[in-house]
Amino acid sequence: MEVEHDVLVIGGGPAGATAAALLAEQGLDVIVLEREKFPRYHVGESLVPGVMSVLERLDLVDRVAAAGFQRKNGISLLWGAERETWTVYFNEGEPKYGFAYEVKRADFDHLLLSRARELGALVVEEAAVSNVLFEDGRAVGAEYRMGEGQETQSVRARYVVDASGQAKLMARSHGDLEWHDDLKNVAIWTYFQGGTQLPGDDRGNIFTEYHRDGWLWCIPFSDGSRSVGFVGPNANFLASGKSAAEFFAEKLGTAQEIPRLLEDATRVADFRATKDWSYQATSFHGPGYLLAGDSAAFVDPLFSTGVMLAMRSGAAAADTVAAILTDDPAKEQGHQQNYEDTYRSFFDTVVSFVRYFYDARRNREDYWRRAQQMIDPVRELAQREDFVKLISGLGGASRVMELPDDDADVA
Repeated sequence: MEVEHDVLVIGGGPAGATAAALLAEQGLDVIVLEREKFPRYHVGESLVPGVMSVLERLDLVDRVAAAGFQRKNGISLLWGAERETWTVYFNEGEPKYGFAYEVKRADFDHLLLSRARELGALVVEEAAVSNVLFEDGRAVGAEYRMGEGQETQSVRARYVVDASGQAKLMARSHGDLEWHDDLKNVAIWTYFQGGTQLPGDDRGNIFTEYHRDGWLWCIPFSDGSRSVGFVGPNANFLASGKSAAEFFAEKLGTAQEIPRLLEDATRVADFRATKDWSYQATSFHGPGYLLAGDSAAFVDPLFSTGVMLAMRSGAAAADTVAAILTDDPAKEQGHQQNYEDTYRSFFDTVVSFVRYFYDARRNREDYWRRAQQMIDPVRELAQREDFVKLISGLGGASRVMELPDDDADVA
């Protein structure tokens, strides 16, 4: 006899693991179907302080601190009309946590998924979901296979959370994707060992450098290696006729500061490339299901907001689903719409600021002023502080994503 679970979570990345962990913690019967075997490689290694309140809910703050990840106190940029390096620190925005981490995602994501298991979620790895099952228009489960050529299995649940990441299972199957045409970029990256570190407290900062054809990142890790990548219009890459390695070498060779950081460094990995196209689903919910993380929306990685958006949406999805399953069924649509409205508002703020920031002809004070206009129109903080709060994933997040106040004093 087929067992019906309370919640099926499709995907065990940061969004799915967070949602599953917090739902299981509330006593719900949760099953996670993850297509890969963890730990597994993933790009997106630079975190922002917006993840810290979610880690606190998951009781993982101490474990993450003990894992040996590189502490990140802020970001250093070569960006804007001044064409000189400048740095902002997360503690300038007066958050509860004035830091984050540079992480190897294989280790960080495995920690999150393991926590979901600890809290009682049933996690099935190497389970590739082929489609979501519907009855009378409502999501009731999914079909999946554990390995190529294996027999299709099915699982039923009272509610489904699609956290399938860039696979975008529900949105793709329904044709419900909206692409941001001005942000159709390609990312090309590799890894180096050695080189020059930023001084003092800046040692763990991501370095972000504007390039006339896009921008570059340099992310230092605690083991002395670093991730270095270029992001720019995909159309330019295709038109160049160059390989990923050739295109990357050309952009790095015409950069100003990152080549200096890589002096005496050795490349220690092959090149990777992916289309970094920004998008959002036309709807983040439907009868019996919610979308969370990259399955709902993805924004250009300029401010390293990907994991933060995934974990915050996963936490908000958990709270929404728990409310739906314990409340009057007639209120389901209201809970879903509130989730979508708040998530979309937060996401749209990030996208809007990314678009504004891409104009590197502005002075840095213009970026600070714009951040204040977006998240602090009554000017409670200084413009620079509002800029830090926004890029930290904290500006308005406690209200928008319905999470505990990130600025609350530690007891």
